[in-house]
Amino acid sequence: MAASIRKGLFITFEGSEGGGKSTQSMMLFNFLKRKGFKVLQLRDPGSTQTGESIRKMLLTPGREVSASSEFLLYLAARAQLVDEKILPALKEKTIVICDRFADATVCYQGHGLGIDIAMIDRMNRFVTRSIAPDITFFLDASVKKGLRRCRNVKGFSDRIERRSYDFHLRVRNGYLTLAKKHPRRIKRISIEDSGKEQTQDTIRGYVLDAIKRHQGPGKGR
Repeated sequence: MAASIRKGLFITFEGSEGGGKSTQSMMLFNFLKRKGFKVLQLRDPGSTQTGESIRKMLLTPGREVSASSEFLLYLAARAQLVDEKILPALKEKTIVICDRFADATVCYQGHGLGIDIAMIDRMNRFVTRSIAPDITFFLDASVKKGLRRCRNVKGFSDRIERRSYDFHLRVRNGYLTLAKKHPRRIKRISIEDSGKEQTQDTIRGYVLDAIKRHQGPGKGR
């Protein structure tokens, strides 16, 4: 019999480049599937036909995209993802895991590119219909180590990864600022202090506690 929760649970993974978000989100997805939960894994931008087309536009190296265009393209992909995938899944009491979400725009286009953060917050609320993650895992690493990991794993394969060290430093500082602002939602995990399995154990602990709060009376893990 499948495990159940009273309402949907929204989990996001955030952080600057090379933090292992995709790996950890996949490990959590597989863990929850084995536990019998209804779970959906997504990425932002992406996971819809529209979103994947926008993702290609945004990340293809050598493509000229202005800061304002980049900002609006991320919002467009997110709006489609929320309407097409996230909201329907949450209504069906699904655990939704998303690799990046609204926080990424604050950090990359706001702190990184200098777009007004107050405006980003307003626009994010509009395109997300004011939904917010229940838990956000900020997988943190120093900029040098994160970029080195990217280079070793996939050789700086996208347009954002190829930006300057100073840009990536501003992005990380943006995440640190958000983590201080939203300590109940954002769980900072230093990947330099723990291995992949230990990091996943920490993540599972937070998620299982949240699931217990979302389960009905008498429901176990």
